[in-house]
Amino acid sequence: MFVGVGASRVRDLFKKAKENAPCIVFVDEIDAVGRQRGTGIGGGNDEREQTLNQLLTEMDGFEGNTGIIVIAATNRADILDSALLRPGRFDRQVSVDYVPDVRGRTEILKVQVHGGNKKFDSDVSLDVIAMSNDTPGFRRCEQTWQIF
Repeated sequence: MFVGVGASRVRDLFKKAKENAPCIVFVDEIDAVGRQRGTGIGGGNDEREQTLNQLLTEMDGFEGNTGIIVIAATNRADILDSALLRPGRFDRQVSVDYVPDVRGRTEILKVQVHGGNKKFDSDVSLDVIAMSNDTPGFRRCEQTWQIF
């Protein structure tokens, strides 16, 4: 597992992927490094942009039979650099619109409360919190912030 940004980390990641092919490379929260360039943030030569450039270079170097599949996730596809979305890169999108119902939100709250060792008064009901008008559509990360 590789964490963080940096062109050298991207090179190391793809080197290891080629050594272990066939494999899947998963990039979570790609919008952290794949944000549109030229927006005036970072001056055009920051580490994030260098990381993005290296990622694009590595993906361009693939041949049709390398045995490496690159998958990325984001909740902000609207801010991704257009170079990431060109054919041969991240040119297919799968939208996951799962939003938990009341039962699902209750189960998420149970994990967050008991896994995080949070202490509540005995009269606090997670079912009531999950049914609250404040939680419809909340996913796990949003409910986590609600508890803290």
